[in-house]
Amino acid sequence: MSTPSFPTLLVTGASGHLGQRVLHHLLETLKVPAERIVATTRNPDRLASLAARGVTVRAADFDDRASLAAAFRGVDRLLLISTDVLDRPGHRLAQHKAAVEAAAQAGVGHVVYTSMPGPQTSAVLFAPDHAGTEAALAASGLPGWTVLRNHWYFENIFHALPSILATGQWYAATGNGGLAHIARDDLALAAATALAGKTEGKTVLTLSGARAYTTAELADLIGQTAGRPIQVIQVPVEGLVQGMLGAGLPEPVARVFASFDENTAKGGFGEVTGDFKALTGRDPQPFEAWLEAHRIEIASLAK
Repeated sequence: MSTPSFPTLLVTGASGHLGQRVLHHLLETLKVPAERIVATTRNPDRLASLAARGVTVRAADFDDRASLAAAFRGVDRLLLISTDVLDRPGHRLAQHKAAVEAAAQAGVGHVVYTSMPGPQTSAVLFAPDHAGTEAALAASGLPGWTVLRNHWYFENIFHALPSILATGQWYAATGNGGLAHIARDDLALAAATALAGKTEGKTVLTLSGARAYTTAELADLIGQTAGRPIQVIQVPVEGLVQGMLGAGLPEPVARVFASFDENTAKGGFGEVTGDFKALTGRDPQPFEAWLEAHRIEIASLAK
């Protein structure tokens, strides 16, 4: 009996939170042989445990085109996890374009990219980075690509929770806009599934949670979990910016965060789709179930 042939799969940003969970699902959920996986990072020493399992670990720096060309050599399918640059407008797009060009030059057959919902029309200040990357993929000449327009992680809520729970007040400029958040682990499973070969050709998928919640609904559910009521106070976008500046955030970062709320108020984060289930065969984890799984951690923040 012949041995099945597996493509060589590469995950960028492999030492990050999402990258680590993608690799977990490749190895444990999808049972991809370790020797068919390449993991790239700026600091290979951080992935020593993966290397010990047989995963190929390569150094890759999105600001070093030569390192990308070397890292992508011999790869069949590549997951391009969006880099995280909030305070340098346009820098992320330059990094992504370099990665797309390196993938095309290396002969990669398919690139999976983690984008965001509706980047062409979004009010989020870094949305042009994602729109530009999608355009670069379309113009790249790559045989195939998959764009995963990921909704925000449930886990992002933890950034603001300490101050919200300390004061019992949630300042927002979201209006009645909905948020169709989804668990980071679900997005990791979706990315792993697409990378492993579930998607072909040129595909755009929007990966959302099971339903969209207003900020008031989120506050009520989180408050019940934490055992502390949360009052949502709607303010103008500029008022939100000024409040974050007063809390010590740099202005570029404050304006990016405020643009999330502006986009929510405009309906930019409220789309609920069936794309996650169509890709993975599973329903996304409900927000209520995610809260219950993190009850102890959330309750500890309320003390």
